[in-house]
Amino acid sequence: MFKRNWKRLGLALGLSLTLVAAGCGSDDNNSSDNSTSGDNGEVNYSEAVDYKITGIEAGAGVFKASERVVEEYGLDGWEVQASSSGAMATALGEAIKNEEPIIVTGWSPHWKFAKYDLKYLEDPKGVYGDEEIIATMARQGLEEDMPNAYKVLDQFFWTEDDMNSVMLEITDGGDPEEVAAAWVEDNAEKVAEWTEGAEEVDGKEIELVYVEWDTEVASTHVVGKVLEDLGFNVTVTPLDNAVMWQAVANGEGDAMVAAWLPGTHGDLYEEYKDQLVDLGANLEGAKIGLVVPSYMDIDSIEDLEAK
Repeated sequence: MFKRNWKRLGLALGLSLTLVAAGCGSDDNNSSDNSTSGDNGEVNYSEAVDYKITGIEAGAGVFKASERVVEEYGLDGWEVQASSSGAMATALGEAIKNEEPIIVTGWSPHWKFAKYDLKYLEDPKGVYGDEEIIATMARQGLEEDMPNAYKVLDQFFWTEDDMNSVMLEITDGGDPEEVAAAWVEDNAEKVAEWTEGAEEVDGKEIELVYVEWDTEVASTHVVGKVLEDLGFNVTVTPLDNAVMWQAVANGEGDAMVAAWLPGTHGDLYEEYKDQLVDLGANLEGAKIGLVVPSYMDIDSIEDLEAK
């Protein structure tokens, strides 16, 4: 079994708890009362959500893009609330359970789209950009130090359906290591494409770092299992976004399969791109934006109103 680096996890958890506290400071304004309806009976969703967007970590690209949305669309008085991806998902689930309006920062792949009936709000100004990729980044020198691990990381590529199947199992209570191991066993043909040309090793240590989003929990544990099966002694370490990039750039971490580009991690990529090796996309067709339950009769960010 590969190891989790709990010492570093303390840093990530500390940051996450701070952000959760920042994002969950006020539940008193949840409203589905009649005051949110106009004279024609239509719901004023801006008022209904108290002019708040439920966000994730403040350093994430989708959070920063959402702050730009507030500016670009003239949503004066709106707030993008910082929390964590887990807190956002919990808030979304509670709102849907009670059929209440909510607007969250969203991205796909994500298990919430399989569990709930959701939709992206149209973004006619293109603030969130086009489709994203999830890319693999390695520290400089990894190819020389661990050519077999480098080859696997360079050849790792899967689909949204692949990732969703792993995410859903974990979200439903599965242990990430066990779910990853089962997926690797059930998808031997695809895994063989990743390991083609890679030779087995004898206990060589490698550390994969990741941000603790459901997508990256899935991908990192799957890749970790593949490397473990080749004989590597794998450590997986959850970190905050910025710390993850810094760890690979300065060589404290060996690699990550968690770089969302060009939008979500764009600023961090520009900061560190000359200090690491970009191995390209491991998943294509990812997306970020504002997400709402489909029962909300709203289709575009332009439908929102300033306070």
